[in-house]
Amino acid sequence: MISAVSKFFTLIVFLLFPLLYISPLNAAPSRVAIVIDDIGYRYTDKQALTLPGAITYSILPHTPYGKTLALQANAQQKDVLLHIPMEAENGKKLGPGALTSTMNEAQIIDSLNASFAEIPFAIGINNHMGSHLTQLNDSMTWTMSFLKRHHLLFLDSKTSPNSKAGSIAKTLGVPVKRRHIFLDNHLTQTYINKQFQQLIAYAQKQDVAIAIAHPHPETVSALQQLIPTLAENNIKLVPLSTLYKPQTAEHTLVTISD
Repeated sequence: MISAVSKFFTLIVFLLFPLLYISPLNAAPSRVAIVIDDIGYRYTDKQALTLPGAITYSILPHTPYGKTLALQANAQQKDVLLHIPMEAENGKKLGPGALTSTMNEAQIIDSLNASFAEIPFAIGINNHMGSHLTQLNDSMTWTMSFLKRHHLLFLDSKTSPNSKAGSIAKTLGVPVKRRHIFLDNHLTQTYINKQFQQLIAYAQKQDVAIAIAHPHPETVSALQQLIPTLAENNIKLVPLSTLYKPQTAEHTLVTISD
């Protein structure tokens, strides 16, 4: 009798043991979103639309090529954001569609309405510059309230470590994420490669990572080569919007092999 019971439990353990293991080779991939922003002023910005995979594009409002390139990206079923200029601490020129600390709530709303009227299919905004404005309670509250009313999302470019934009967005119930890596602060192959490796490492450690880059010819050329390496590292390039949605847990079960 003891021998039969022992054999029975041995069989149960043998059948269930594989379920305790998830193969690292078949684990759910980490996810990365790459946002190309600053699009709209240069004819050459169109080259960014040739990048492979689910790139997200952020368009500067009221620029010579912004609307045309936004339409092309939308036709490719890519996520499109508005890259809203916001006041910087260094006083740099902002361009059309900008939000500044001198604007009241009505002026901020009017400006955002005009930007979205030009590109109505944009799913949200991220800030262009904004190291000063993103630290201001009132300006960010008015901006996030607009996004909340229109069911839009916010990506904090995190141009200031003191940005209050994310916390105010969360308080008001606006879907919000933050940028983790800038890929091309310096336009050399070596630098962009190094930043891309940081992106891979961050994604593998945190499961999710968001990078921002720009439509410089040097960046586009580098990313053409680098983006395919994501899959080699079990990382999936995804539209930014998917990172704002709850992810269903997925596990791949494997049997033991010798």
